[in-house]
Amino acid sequence: MTTIDLGSPTPPAPTPPAPLDAVPRRAALTLPELRLAAEHASGAPLPFDLAAPRGGSALDARLGVSPGTVEEQVYTEALAALHDAEESLARRGLLSAEGRLERGLAGAMGLLATPVLALDLDVAVEESQLHAWHRQAGEAVATLATVDGLVFELSWFATSAWPGELARVAVLPEETALGASALEPDSLLVPFELVSATTEAHRSGRTDLVPVLAAHHQITDPDGRPLPTGEVATLLGALAGEARGRLRALAADVSAEATTMAGVLSWTLLTDGWRALRPVHRDGELWVDVRRIEPGDLAQELAPVLSELSAGASA
Repeated sequence: MTTIDLGSPTPPAPTPPAPLDAVPRRAALTLPELRLAAEHASGAPLPFDLAAPRGGSALDARLGVSPGTVEEQVYTEALAALHDAEESLARRGLLSAEGRLERGLAGAMGLLATPVLALDLDVAVEESQLHAWHRQAGEAVATLATVDGLVFELSWFATSAWPGELARVAVLPEETALGASALEPDSLLVPFELVSATTEAHRSGRTDLVPVLAAHHQITDPDGRPLPTGEVATLLGALAGEARGRLRALAADVSAEATTMAGVLSWTLLTDGWRALRPVHRDGELWVDVRRIEPGDLAQELAPVLSELSAGASA
């Protein structure tokens, strides 16, 4: 039975058969290169749908070109301008003249197609969005990530290096400026109903309702002291109004015919950084533990979920 230890962002790595076996290897592949590599890996399926662009609408000539259609046209033109996939893979030593993929690349493509555990991550920060697919089996992990759907980063490494690779997913873009947040406590426990209602009030422009909503609930600070309604309203307002991005992770055991899900991990990005949103059952009600978090904590947050899935897959 394989044990997945994600309790620390930098766990000691076991000594591999060769010194570089555990070191993550990365290859930047365009979408055509990725498709061709999948074909040469015995037609290995990729972890996302490769739907063809639907093209312009018949109404575009009458109603004008929509923003979505413009984006599709730009994407299609950029895709068509990429280098020939077979030539570029061969030039980089990733595809032989006989049509054989480089050994590491072939193994990564195979692992993407036949994993035991699957972890899908979606990170949105203001205008940027990252999709990442992590696939694990035995002592190996392969990951695929993209921001624009044109260029992908394919990585493969030993499971011992997984915590560090997960931390990379949550690192904010360099241009993201952080500041002070009105949500100052490192931890705040609030009813899910109140969080949901506050978010809807901000979305509909009725922020004046937040103090009224907060008055119906008793919220305490981390030391158990009751918080004044006005302060609760300010904290909830920060949680809803400062949101600049999100991180979501979905883990599943895909080793059997029936996929076993283990739930979703959710973070929100506020003015000063990430907050984890952890569901907590309290007196028969669903509450949310809003806790300050760092990118390096992602592996530790996911450890219980992945360990549970790993135990189920080995049973």
